[in-house]
Amino acid sequence: MFGEKPVPMASRSTFYARIGRSLVLWVAVVAIGLAIGMSGYHWIAGESWVDAFLDAAMILGGMGQVNQLPTAAAKTFAGIYALFAGLAVIAVTAVVIGPILHRTLHRFHLDDVDFAQSGSKSES
Repeated sequence: MFGEKPVPMASRSTFYARIGRSLVLWVAVVAIGLAIGMSGYHWIAGESWVDAFLDAAMILGGMGQVNQLPTAAAKTFAGIYALFAGLAVIAVTAVVIGPILHRTLHRFHLDDVDFAQSGSKSES
């Protein structure tokens, strides 16, 4: 990778497509995580679907548990779900930020050749 000929920066449409794919992945992971949490809170903790949604959304958002859990199984599920939710949201957020960070760092490493190819001599 190091020492190879520099690759020109991707077009804006390619960049926006990458951001779009990352956001679709983020929404999918959050939706699946919410469904897992709601199912667990409903079936394991015995909460109504609305309360299960509230607890799952609060854990997934990093805010914390709302309702008291009645059993050890429910508490164990809540702990495992909280670990999953925290790590999953952090990981998928990194995937969304990745294309933005890549483009920013790529811009810092453009050669004069890249500026000549794009027809711009300014440094921005």
